[in-house]
Amino acid sequence: KKMNTISEFLTTDHRTCDKEFANMENAVASGNWDDAKKEFDKFSGDLYHHFDMEEKVMFPTFEERAQMSGCGPTEMMRMEHTQMRNLVEEMREDIQSKNKDHFFGLSETLMMLMQQHNMKEEQMLYQMADNTLGSDAANVVSQMQGLERA
Repeated sequence: KKMNTISEFLTTDHRTCDKEFANMENAVASGNWDDAKKEFDKFSGDLYHHFDMEEKVMFPTFEERAQMSGCGPTEMMRMEHTQMRNLVEEMREDIQSKNKDHFFGLSETLMMLMQQHNMKEEQMLYQMADNTLGSDAANVVSQMQGLERA
């Protein structure tokens, strides 16, 4: 289905990442470390792709149009992305060293951060971006859809 708003497209992507987060946790809980690594790679790859779509496409376009740079909500979102990336990289080490307890300590923190972060984006930032970009929002969505994975 064609998604024409930033809000619809990125909110749907949040839900996908949430599902993959749950799959990853289940795989780690099961103690099958091959599965855990596979699910972790899928989750982290999709999460990082989501951040990239925002940081490389949506944020700069929105900031330019709204005439805000280096301040405002997008700057806060970037800082939170960095926090989450740091947690994910620590979780990657736990998968490698098969440290289940430490992994779940980090994943609990990550889940709280993700929930709060996604809520701010979904309830505020995405609407602002759609309103600011107007009919160009659909174009920004297709640029995000075309962004290669890192």
